[in-house]
Amino acid sequence: MASPSLRAFFDDASHTVSYVAWDAATRTAAVLDPVLDYDPRTGAAGFASADALLAFAAAEDLTIAWILETHAHADHLSAAPYLKARTGARIGIGEHIRDVQRVFAPVFNLPDVSGTGSEFDHLFVDGETFALGDLRVEVLHTPGHTPACVAYRIGDAVFVGDTLFMPDYGTARADFPGGDARTLYRSIQKLLALPDDTRLFMCHDYKAPGRDHYAWETTVGEERARNVHIGGGVDEDAFVAMREQRDATLPAPALLLPALQVNIRAGRLPDPEDNGTRYLKIPLSPPAE
Repeated sequence: MASPSLRAFFDDASHTVSYVAWDAATRTAAVLDPVLDYDPRTGAAGFASADALLAFAAAEDLTIAWILETHAHADHLSAAPYLKARTGARIGIGEHIRDVQRVFAPVFNLPDVSGTGSEFDHLFVDGETFALGDLRVEVLHTPGHTPACVAYRIGDAVFVGDTLFMPDYGTARADFPGGDARTLYRSIQKLLALPDDTRLFMCHDYKAPGRDHYAWETTVGEERARNVHIGGGVDEDAFVAMREQRDATLPAPALLLPALQVNIRAGRLPDPEDNGTRYLKIPLSPPAE
């Protein structure tokens, strides 16, 4: 398969990498995992990160046809609706977003969330392919971090979402509702079965200890050999034990509550209430009497 041209955009606040990937022949592009700027201290949202993607696409004479989400993120809010309104692009995600919606809509008491994934324009199934100009995109279902996780393979480039991190940082947590360390191991093996020189593009980076710069591109061969959680042939039981022990020590992501409410709606913000203001909810666990 032919490979895409691409440009990465790193969001310092959420440590998220968004991508513009395109077919050089037709100038047809996809945006992957776009970020809505959001300040949890004030509730202020903005579009500077999304506007940077649009400005780049305009400068390169690209037509954005798809906005591709690798999963319903818990660490940033999606800018997909903003980009769709300005480009007409379709928003796609894995079909198991239905499962994620059914878990989290009751948590926040969100009767407007469908539970069918209808908020998105297209729900991808495992192995599905579609065109991006003259390029072919293959969808790989990679559950474990969440049930809905998918990776997008375009030629020798695979956008892996949160399933893997850089080799010196490891792998995704698997303790969210619907997550499972054993399932994650098998999804990672699916990615590591690709040719060694396949390029893997991360959705996040946090600078591993001893590394002084952010990084988000590696290869299957590098992950297979050097990943600190999975490299060198770690077996399934050992990985599950490590992952479950590690996950038990991890704090919740800072934007978990606002991000999930927005992202299971395909990035749509809650409707304004009768005073014209939009509100996000914080479920309260009161102290025991």
